[in-house]
Amino acid sequence: MFKKLFRKHLQVGGPGTVPLVDVLRYCGTWYEIAAIPGKQQRGCANTKAEYTLDTATGRVLVRNSCRRKGREASIRATAVPVEGSGNAKLIVTFFRIIKGDYWVIGLAEDYSWALVSAPGGSRCWVLSRTPYMDDALYRQLLDQLRLKGIDTAKLVKTAQG
Repeated sequence: MFKKLFRKHLQVGGPGTVPLVDVLRYCGTWYEIAAIPGKQQRGCANTKAEYTLDTATGRVLVRNSCRRKGREASIRATAVPVEGSGNAKLIVTFFRIIKGDYWVIGLAEDYSWALVSAPGGSRCWVLSRTPYMDDALYRQLLDQLRLKGIDTAKLVKTAQG
């Protein structure tokens, strides 16, 4: 199993990433506008991610949360940039043993929105600094995702409010 995870992190293919992510600018709160959801996200609304830079270790502390069945559910993780990726590729670790690839494949110049994917496109998120996104911008971002080989038909809009 660990060999499989290791090989996964060495993947070269997949959607191209942005050339550079300023981690300090990227930190803060991001609202999920849409996602290719995993099992753990089923039934979630008001989904958001909060990123904080731990300056002592260089790691990004992650807190993902949502509302499910009227209650808040959350999970914590740490993210470490992949060397040589301009901070656009991160390895996110949950429970100290479960690792996942987090690739920033699109990013607004002002860091108002981000497109994030797993290398193979099996997971994808459209993120915004605000809980809502203009429909025209959302459609433009879907076009960008399609150009990167992401199956946007699998995206599910996230209820915010």
